[in-house]
Amino acid sequence: MSPTAPARRLRLGMPRRMFSQVLLMQVAIAAGVAVLATGLFLAPLSDQLDDQAMRRALAIAQTAAARPQLAEELTSTRPSADGPVQAEAERVRRASGAEYVVIMDMRGVRWSHTHPAEIGERVSTDPRQALAGREVMEIDNGTLGRSARGKVPLRDAGGDIVGAVSVGIEYDSVRARLIHAIPGLFAYAGGALAVGALAAYLISRRVQRQTRDLAFSDIAGLLAEREAMLHGIREGVVALDHEGRIRLLNDEARRLLGIGDEAVGQPLGTALGEGRTTDVLAGTVDGTDLLTVRGQRVLVANRMPTDDGGAVATLRDRTELEQLGRELDSTRGLIDALRAQDHEHANRMHTLLGLLELEMFDDAVEFVGEVVGDHRATAEQVTEKIHDPLLAALLVGKATVAAERAVAMKISDRTLLPDRLVDARGLVTIVGNLVDNALDAVAGTLHARVEVELRAQGRTAVLKVRDTGPGIPVGQRELIFTEGWSTKEPPAHRKRGIGLSLVRRLAERQGGSARVADAQGGGAEFTIVLPEALAEPGLTAEPEPAPAPVPAPERATTTAEEEPR
Repeated sequence: MSPTAPARRLRLGMPRRMFSQVLLMQVAIAAGVAVLATGLFLAPLSDQLDDQAMRRALAIAQTAAARPQLAEELTSTRPSADGPVQAEAERVRRASGAEYVVIMDMRGVRWSHTHPAEIGERVSTDPRQALAGREVMEIDNGTLGRSARGKVPLRDAGGDIVGAVSVGIEYDSVRARLIHAIPGLFAYAGGALAVGALAAYLISRRVQRQTRDLAFSDIAGLLAEREAMLHGIREGVVALDHEGRIRLLNDEARRLLGIGDEAVGQPLGTALGEGRTTDVLAGTVDGTDLLTVRGQRVLVANRMPTDDGGAVATLRDRTELEQLGRELDSTRGLIDALRAQDHEHANRMHTLLGLLELEMFDDAVEFVGEVVGDHRATAEQVTEKIHDPLLAALLVGKATVAAERAVAMKISDRTLLPDRLVDARGLVTIVGNLVDNALDAVAGTLHARVEVELRAQGRTAVLKVRDTGPGIPVGQRELIFTEGWSTKEPPAHRKRGIGLSLVRRLAERQGGSARVADAQGGGAEFTIVLPEALAEPGLTAEPEPAPAPVPAPERATTTAEEEPR
């Protein structure tokens, strides 16, 4: 027996697509409004028609009672089918279209009626209110069936009540008017419903295009996934509207930019302040993988415009990567220096061995003393003028590297820096970057020379690094302090254009400045002024917590990039 496919069950309920749901809901709303409006119109319409019929009957009765001869005929004749009262009542009934016009005396006896046989009989409804002088409007049942009635007292020439006039409008005619009005009302309601359905269809089509025909559950899922993705990824995401205001920030963007939820809704310039980071996020600077520095962090930014005129920017933290790149460069330089030192050390050992074999012991002792004295002299020269151990260790190491690169590195005679630095690590970073740049600038030139000057003026530290390189053109002296600007080819593992920007940022963070000018005799001279970089004499400066990853003294330049020359 071959298996048969199971029969498909008919699934009832709301459709899944947003287009269908929105259309169905709007049509249901339009239909409900149409039905409600029709009901609200019909409910008072019946009462209005009843009131109109009663007022019409009352008006006819008032008109008939206003004729003076009617009261005179009522008091001067007897009730009969051919009497003057009956004749007058029938004339009024035919002229007004009323169902009946009944004239009664004070006893409630009819003097007129549509059916002459009822003349002389007592009326079927209570006439006391009309006979008491009050006008009455009501809908009641009588000998002719249900009718809208109006009753007024009949007065003689002296104003005395001698009877009453009762006029009835057939109630079936009132109901007929109501029923006659319903088809037209339904036609208007149907027209309004059709217009509403058409509008609902057009709106639903627009919603369908804008939501790409997704279901509500799909949109809810996308929103949940977006929230999880934005707050879970390790890249900063900043969304901007068409006016450049921050529309969205994820957790990583808040951390990298150092701002909070209060920045949402603010313009970039207000939330971040002026600077390259604002220019990159705002799209003023074009390109991909743009470098910028925010605080102590090196960021790589990419910006993608959106269809509504806004943009979405992503931020990656490259601080550690830049540090690793600089450490790799330092390691390579150290390896090259060790290789050169190994070669030089072998030559010295061969010379020493030859002197010993020739039994020139005094010359051997003098040779060893000269070699050791050169290194000791350099270290002593630095430590005598630089009392901070981190900074002194950095300069001793840089002097060794400079010697291996055939560069004469000198500590200026004017240098004198006490051991009272407030932020020694920050100054290590600044000095390391500037010395590395100077060594790069003079490398391969004749009589290459780098001079470092560090002195204290009260609590202000002044740093000058001079070199004999080609110098900095006047038009580029501000550009070199801009993030991402460099004339050098970047290495494969990192980008350039960060070092001098970080130097200026560190200086400005302490209220200082960084500038470059021509050095005396050619080359460049960088001057860094750091107000309040030293503690008051007699006080021990407590070092600040290290911002971001801070390198060891010998690797001080690993937090920054080499700058263009």
